[in-house]
Amino acid sequence: MRRWSLARQMLALQIVVVVATVAAGTVMGVLQTRELVAEDATAVTHAVAVSVASAPSVLAALEDPDPTALLQPYAEKVRAETGVNFITIMTPAGIRYTHPTREEIGKPYLGTIAPALAGRPYSETYTGTLGPSIRTITPVQDASGRVRALVSAGITVENIGGRLREQLEAGVLAGLLGLAAGTAGTYLAGRRLRRHTHDLGTHELTRMYEYHEAILHAVREGLLLVDGRGVLTLCNDGARELLGLPENAEGSFVESLGLPPSLTELLSSGGNRTDEIHLTGDRVLLVSVAAVRSGSRSLGTVVTLRDHTELQDVTGQLDAERGFADALRSAAHESANRLHTVISLVELGRPDEAVSFATEELRAAQELTDRVVAAVREPVLAALLLGKSAQAAERGVELSISPDSDLDDIGLDPHDLVAILGNLIDNAVDAAMSGAPPARVEVHVGTSGSACEIRVADSGPGLDPARVEEAYQRGWTTKGDGRGLGLPLAAQAVRRLGGTIDVAAGQGAVFTVRLPLPERTMS
Repeated sequence: MRRWSLARQMLALQIVVVVATVAAGTVMGVLQTRELVAEDATAVTHAVAVSVASAPSVLAALEDPDPTALLQPYAEKVRAETGVNFITIMTPAGIRYTHPTREEIGKPYLGTIAPALAGRPYSETYTGTLGPSIRTITPVQDASGRVRALVSAGITVENIGGRLREQLEAGVLAGLLGLAAGTAGTYLAGRRLRRHTHDLGTHELTRMYEYHEAILHAVREGLLLVDGRGVLTLCNDGARELLGLPENAEGSFVESLGLPPSLTELLSSGGNRTDEIHLTGDRVLLVSVAAVRSGSRSLGTVVTLRDHTELQDVTGQLDAERGFADALRSAAHESANRLHTVISLVELGRPDEAVSFATEELRAAQELTDRVVAAVREPVLAALLLGKSAQAAERGVELSISPDSDLDDIGLDPHDLVAILGNLIDNAVDAAMSGAPPARVEVHVGTSGSACEIRVADSGPGLDPARVEEAYQRGWTTKGDGRGLGLPLAAQAVRRLGGTIDVAAGQGAVFTVRLPLPERTMS
């Protein structure tokens, strides 16, 4: 049996329970029926004996010289009408006046008569001439209370057994019907259980559960199961960590988990998605959703989450390095063009013009470097601004540093600063290119009181105030391709540093970021 499937074990157990229950119920019913039949027989004999003893005709017949001649027909008539097996009327000494067998008339009564002689009815089970019987004997009293005769009415045990057999047959039939119905119901329940458990045994189910628990707690990736109603039914440790969910998250609707709107909409959609990027408070997640169906019935969705934060940071740094490389390539190309120009001027015998041209180009490049380095003494930001300036120039956008910019090493995480300023500049350059020429971007960095202030303004078409909140959501972009991550990543880094980001309309859009300074910087 241990190798049987769970459904088969349950079927066998339920059949045993049904058989035992029906058998116990049948036995108890038989015993109770036996008691009830005996009680019913006692009540019938008592009623018949008392009725006969109370009949005036019986007391009058006792005055006749031959009481048997009058009492025997009466007793047989009452016996036939009431269904008892015998009615015996006898003298106080127990000599029979009546009996169903005429040969027994005049012979002594077999049974107990003392209680009846004392004036009270008495019931007992006794073996007489007709066999074992349940009988009641009661006195026949005259007006003065003197016992003139005794009346005994009885039903044989054989008769009672016949009635009991009838009840037993009905009880056994009901038990068999109950057993058949219970067995059929148990079989159908077993088939359903077999279908749901795929005919697996308890050992296999236990092992599957252990594997299930081990896998859920071992994998670093997040795993969610959402049913068709939008209720979270399963959440592993990785998903709790990535989404910041509480321990009792299972059983809650997705809308009540406090997730970002875009992620909540995705989990509630019930559709199939692959490797979508979504932002939470401090993470970049790669989310895939697969709908699960059984025939035409939707069972919900399986959601996998992967932490894309570190990869996104590396990608951002790679993009920056690629940008710097492109800027260097462009600068090298421009330098080559200028060098050819200088050489050509020298070959044409115009050395003064060659020197003047080379000096002017060197002065312009050095002036930009000096201005950036003088205004921004945070080396990482200074390098970023120089690189972005070259990139912007290559795209035909003038990137300038505001004259009042002044920023020292402020002790904030340089990776977050690069993410904020770099994404804001990239967004501003894109916006400026879509506006009317000349395309310009102005950057201001500095400190104001206890905060670091970064302001990036562009000459683009500006930003609709109604779309400000949308601009910080994943996938928003002014280009309309639905792949914008710059502003959301910048906003995420600002929130991570405990700062604020605002946007205002000027000639174009003006983004202002305020970041609280560390205490050591403020002091």
